[in-house]
Amino acid sequence: MADHCEALRSPNAWNFALSLFILFGILISYLPQHYRIIARRSSEGISPYFVLLGTTSGTFAFANILTLPTSRADLACCSEISAFGCFAGTLGVAQIGVQWSCFSVILLLFLLFFPRASPLSPPQPPTSAAPSYHTAVLVVGTCIVHIFLTAIVHLIFIYRFPSLLKGCAEFFGIAGTILAAIQFLPQIYTTWRLQAVGSLSIPMMCIQTPGSFVWVGSLAGRLGLAGWSTWGIYLVTGVLQGVLLVMAIGFEMRDRRDRKKNDADGPGRTNETLRNGNGTAQERQNNERTSLLGGEARD
Repeated sequence: MADHCEALRSPNAWNFALSLFILFGILISYLPQHYRIIARRSSEGISPYFVLLGTTSGTFAFANILTLPTSRADLACCSEISAFGCFAGTLGVAQIGVQWSCFSVILLLFLLFFPRASPLSPPQPPTSAAPSYHTAVLVVGTCIVHIFLTAIVHLIFIYRFPSLLKGCAEFFGIAGTILAAIQFLPQIYTTWRLQAVGSLSIPMMCIQTPGSFVWVGSLAGRLGLAGWSTWGIYLVTGVLQGVLLVMAIGFEMRDRRDRKKNDADGPGRTNETLRNGNGTAQERQNNERTSLLGGEARD
């Protein structure tokens, strides 16, 4: 332990700068998504299963790094080294923690601004592409229960089975990897069915998609082909998020062309060009739906 703590006393300047850059990059990349949901006062277009998989995989990832013996040793050294050395040595934990926290904010905003039918508008027939408010509540409840159960398992292994901590950390890591690998599939399906971006943030994906490939290159350079199981998951995630990004940009460009055409034709033709079914346009969504907060404000 003494040798391990001694290595943390003088952190490498390049590694510290890179780790700090990644930390702020993770934080900044999620802010456009938070802002878009709040600005639109709606989480429409975001798949509840994307939120479910993202939150649970993030919880497993955070539990994994907190359970790893190496991370616990880094945290234990904080009582023996300077505050700067402690901060630099635990940036890896902070990165995963910030990512989990940012996605948890998306989870809360997803429910808080989940679109609900206005009591003043006629009831709309349910469609398979539109999740219900009951589904949103179930997703949030499942994520909360999962967080508590993961924390309980984490504490049990720390205080009752410390010799099995490595195996517990590996289980958390594998489970998080599997969930992260399929995280974007429900969102790709939802965006394609809606034929619209909705409240999904394109700037967030513009930051995170190339970031995934940079991270893959960094890991592959250090681990080589033998570490494919570590960097492979980020490669798959980056590709799937890239597919979603291309799809979202295509729909956004199409909608902008439609709006320009409507403006040129005059306001009287706007309602005639609104898409029906799975391709519901934003104007019609705003007329027929309201967010949870908007409904409460009118009560």
